[in-house]
Amino acid sequence: MRAHQRAQRSTERVEYALPQEPASAGRARRLTSGFLAGSRRRKSEVDAERVDDATLVVSELVSNALRHTDGGCRLRVQVSGGRVTVEVTDASPERPRVRGHSTDRESGRGLAMVRLLAHRLEVVGTHRGGKTVRAVLA
Repeated sequence: MRAHQRAQRSTERVEYALPQEPASAGRARRLTSGFLAGSRRRKSEVDAERVDDATLVVSELVSNALRHTDGGCRLRVQVSGGRVTVEVTDASPERPRVRGHSTDRESGRGLAMVRLLAHRLEVVGTHRGGKTVRAVLA
């Protein structure tokens, strides 16, 4: 009988609680880029373009969560085998909507941008009545 060994991917993740205040989106960007560039192993798995993409995704998702909910949110960033997963959890059960492209609006394009940058975008309800928006950058 032959034993099959599965290559295990190392997974690293961080999670932050962000209060509902204007500085939180900027703080989330700094925390994300610092985490992704923080270790030699992560630097070898995640190139500079993916760090930029993840930072933009975090900024949009955190901004949306803070704009459309009463209270803060939780940010989780995970790296596994070169794949970056961003999750933002808030207390609102309202699902975000992707709006059509318009040059007239000053806002409302963030989720469409996230959708373009992410390999997968999903929204899942939480057991407490809120939701988690998850973007996977492959």
